[in-house]
Amino acid sequence: MTTTSNLEPTLVGVSDEIQVSKNHLMFLSLSGSLAVLEKSFPNAEVIHSVNHLRTLKNIPADKLPDAVILYADQIDGFFFKQLLLVSELLNSFPIPLLVVSDDVNMDTKKLILKNGADDCFTTEINPEGFDYWINFLKRFKKFTKEKALPKPEAFKFRISFSKRAFDIATSFTALLLLSPIMILIALLVKLESKGPIFYISKRAGSGYKVFNFLKFRTMRVGADAELKNLQHLNQYAEGNGENEGATASVFFKLKNDPRITRIGNFLRNTSLDELPQLINVLKGDMSVVGNRPLPLYEAEKLTKDQTAMRFMTAAGITGLWQVTKRGKKDLSDEERIALDVQYAKNNSFHKDMVLIAKTLPALTQEVPV
Repeated sequence: MTTTSNLEPTLVGVSDEIQVSKNHLMFLSLSGSLAVLEKSFPNAEVIHSVNHLRTLKNIPADKLPDAVILYADQIDGFFFKQLLLVSELLNSFPIPLLVVSDDVNMDTKKLILKNGADDCFTTEINPEGFDYWINFLKRFKKFTKEKALPKPEAFKFRISFSKRAFDIATSFTALLLLSPIMILIALLVKLESKGPIFYISKRAGSGYKVFNFLKFRTMRVGADAELKNLQHLNQYAEGNGENEGATASVFFKLKNDPRITRIGNFLRNTSLDELPQLINVLKGDMSVVGNRPLPLYEAEKLTKDQTAMRFMTAAGITGLWQVTKRGKKDLSDEERIALDVQYAKNNSFHKDMVLIAKTLPALTQEVPV
């Protein structure tokens, strides 16, 4: 954590008596000679390589240095690379990292602090004031590390061999068998309206991995640009309908979307627009069964621990919420997220097969945008 001081150490010239630091300091010169600091810090431990700091993990806590001082007579690219490395090596210790250099102005000082140093000084230092500030920084860093909350353990997941093997076999076989139908759909989409055959959008899948999500295009070209003008019709919003009181929702779906073409409406009602996602499955972006990959504007709203769990499993064409609540008007954000989290926590190959068996009756219901 970067900390800046409001206390500037007194210049050496203030007192005729030469004062000596009482702290255990560790000095490293990144450029230039340390002789300029020898009078004020004669007892400092001098190290000759940044890599020497790796040995700190083998030193008892009461023997650790009170501060690490980097000296440089020139602030350049090499200095900043070394500073970042030192900051990384000291990250787990309550040891202040200070830079001493006369080649510093306000702009370079900001960069030095931004790149990991706790403070920055010129060579005109009064050791007594310097010691006071080091002791404060040391206590502050120790207190901060002690009070820091432990990071929650990440929910680990992996796609089983049986699930992946099933995905490859199913998607490859389906693409072969359905290729005549997919070619016909592609021709119809192209003939009805100008524009690409496929609708490609960025989606967040397993572990927030972003990939190109494929569907047959069911809307007129430029439909995404019209989205902001249709927010009041969102079925997921509270108070939805043609009014100004609709509450913002994570998810977005319209019952009678005016942007959908005639062929597109048929494809959606029969879920044939989803067929290109078999390519996503074959590539490994998705699975046959999993939580629906979300558009990025939806995914960015689901980053808290209790909601982010839904991303800790495979993204899928079909899943738990699709076969249990799909098409129901009373489905809230919380219910849909709860179903997704439930699947993420409790899924298996056997349960996936059950969901696939339940998918066919759900195909005649409305599908998400």
